[in-house]
Amino acid sequence: MLFKSKIKWVALFVLILSFASLLRHISIARFSSVDLVQYSALTAFHNDFDSISGRQSVPNKKLWGPVKTLQSFQPYANPRGNYPVPNEQSNGFIYAKIFGGFGKIRSTASKCYSCHSRHSRKYSLKRHQSILPPNMAEFQRLRCRVAFHALQFRPEIQMLGHKMVERLRAWGQPFLAYHPGLVRETLAYHGCAELFQDVHTELIQYRRKQMIKKGIVHEELSIDSHLRRENGSCPLMPEEVGILLRSMGFSPKTIIYLAGSETFGGQRVLVPLRAMFPNLVDRTSLCSNKELADILGPETPLPQNPFHPPPAKSEEQLKEEWKKAGPRPRPLPPPPGRPIYQHEKEGWYGWITETDIEPDLSALDLRMQAHRLIWDALDYIVSVEADTFFPGFNNDGSGWPDFSSLVMGHRLYEVASSRTYRPDRKVVAQLFNMTRDNVYHPKHNWTLSVQEHLKKSLSEEGLTRQSVVSKPALFISHPLPECSCRMSSADAPVHVKGNDGRTVYGGEEECPKWMKHGQEVPLDSAGEEGVEDNELSQYGSTLDEQPESNDSDRTNATLYSDQDEEMDPND
Repeated sequence: MLFKSKIKWVALFVLILSFASLLRHISIARFSSVDLVQYSALTAFHNDFDSISGRQSVPNKKLWGPVKTLQSFQPYANPRGNYPVPNEQSNGFIYAKIFGGFGKIRSTASKCYSCHSRHSRKYSLKRHQSILPPNMAEFQRLRCRVAFHALQFRPEIQMLGHKMVERLRAWGQPFLAYHPGLVRETLAYHGCAELFQDVHTELIQYRRKQMIKKGIVHEELSIDSHLRRENGSCPLMPEEVGILLRSMGFSPKTIIYLAGSETFGGQRVLVPLRAMFPNLVDRTSLCSNKELADILGPETPLPQNPFHPPPAKSEEQLKEEWKKAGPRPRPLPPPPGRPIYQHEKEGWYGWITETDIEPDLSALDLRMQAHRLIWDALDYIVSVEADTFFPGFNNDGSGWPDFSSLVMGHRLYEVASSRTYRPDRKVVAQLFNMTRDNVYHPKHNWTLSVQEHLKKSLSEEGLTRQSVVSKPALFISHPLPECSCRMSSADAPVHVKGNDGRTVYGGEEECPKWMKHGQEVPLDSAGEEGVEDNELSQYGSTLDEQPESNDSDRTNATLYSDQDEEMDPND
């Protein structure tokens, strides 16, 4: 009898525990469902950081602090001597009508239709030359004063751009800006079509064919994109960038600002990066529709329905064209019985399913191109002000100015010690080839190799390597040594010379006395130039690593699920 009584009490206790657990799960589910139903980017973003503000109130200096070895650099583009002045009378202004994308316009590398200064035509505008001889150092400094001081965006663009930066900082966390560099023209020029799939490969190849006809590309149409990727000629894919950042120790909660008005491949190529870093935001996350519309200004309304469908084709014609098309990855037609919607006939989808010839740009296309210049200007402001910048593609060797190179040069000029990654895409490709089959569960040594490479890219080693590549192509992407000075307390750097024998790094003059006494920045011993071996134990590894041994001094790697309890590590 006593035994049965004990069983009843045990059963009652278990029942009470089960009921309490059920109530708790119902409560969690109720609150979770509300969040899911009422989800919006900004609301979820605020709630995300409200929940962790106590846990990560102090940013990790090993990830966000200044680069110690570059703190001696100071921006100094003031004239340091006399240089020739125009012989003719000038009002001091240059009027130039230019064209091109954001990179060309920002670098003033576009064709100059009308220049009102003969002196200016004689020097940086008549013939583009990045590295000038030493006796023309004052003109290099003039370039810096023009690019980084005189050349300004419209006041309303500057105001909204800085407002976006303030909104990012309002969350109380540092943020990283990332520019993928996935532009259709760039991908076509370098033959990177096979990195994509289906219709996107077709679009890149069509543009490459156009470039070959115009004499821009002097290669075959079909090329091994994987070899180009291994050579460092193709952009890093967003998934690869996400893995690199996680290997460095960046938390899944990190704020990443996605810069660039065009990301070829759209949201599909961003899915893996967004899965690793849910707080991936862009201008649409930080600005209201009204703010973005106001900055565009008044526009003439376009026709409501400019689309004119092509003439209908017979079933026999369609079958014959499909047979002749070969193994091209054309989009499949809609299933029988479903109507062909208008959006399936407009834009790239429409023309690529009907014809081999890309139509001329419509009025809407031209307007969108103009809008992208505005979006790039906003992203440029945010990227220059970001705590950390990571380029997906820069210094591609084409000789064209690109967004990331301009941002990196501006950051190097204003605050050289700001954390700007300069990855060598060839080295990164080799690293990924080593662990391609196990990329989300790499071995510990692989993670250390990634950390070592990216750590060096932040400091003098990465800067000197980039200087040899970037400065000959575009001076303002590497405005050293002419436009900077060094504090006298700093050690003398090693001089690096380009292929033509001219100094591209290390020839900076000593800063003037007034700068030393008034604006000298103390070298912060807490800010290191990269990630040290003990960083993962402080911040937590973000990849599920497989340690090779149980050595007691091995880095203490933490599982991703331990850091972000809301996410399934198998997602």
